[in-house]
Amino acid sequence: MEYLKLHSKLMDFIFTNITQYSHFFYTLFLLFLISIYLRFLLQFFGQTWITTTSHTTTLVFLPFVTFVITKVISGNIALSLGMVGALSIVRFRNPVRSPLELTIYFAAITMGISASVNFLFLIFFTFGISFLLLSLYLINLVSERFFKKSFFTTSFSEGNNLSTLDIQANSEIESLNESKYLTLKNSQMDQVNYVLSFSDFITLKKFEEEIKKNNKIISYQINR
Repeated sequence: MEYLKLHSKLMDFIFTNITQYSHFFYTLFLLFLISIYLRFLLQFFGQTWITTTSHTTTLVFLPFVTFVITKVISGNIALSLGMVGALSIVRFRNPVRSPLELTIYFAAITMGISASVNFLFLIFFTFGISFLLLSLYLINLVSERFFKKSFFTTSFSEGNNLSTLDIQANSEIESLNESKYLTLKNSQMDQVNYVLSFSDFITLKKFEEEIKKNNKIISYQINR
């Protein structure tokens, strides 16, 4: 009999708290979905660094942590000051390889803060990020289509793993001079050296098949 009473009280307690904090769980679930959505969105735009376990996990964890912290200290000045003091002890030593990586972390923190203030802020913020990324993607497509040149330059500092193709030619090759993958060109008296960078190894292999037909090329080397 006592067991039934305890079980009934426990179930009532659980049901009451779940009902009271249901919006809390909904928000956490939405933050998880949006984090995964941003992960695939960045991957679609060529940011392969986000596909690693550490980066993806960080992108998912930061909104959760920020949301809970903001909820805990909201409305309590003493607790807020104590939390600021405790968090000031934390030091992040991990180097950030690109400005975009740092910006994504700030965006993840902003997601958690905006979700704790107003649910709509999180939705608008997500739409804003999607619109900006899509706009940059379309600008790059227009640049490649009409100007035959990528709007962005390939850089090793972007945090992506790049494969390079080193080419030695006995004279200049016009197609390589105008290639969007060209990152370095060095001309000597009787030889021209080209370095082309690719974020996709399959694209590099296709490019290799094309250059094999050029009789101006002395040799080439693939660095992966």
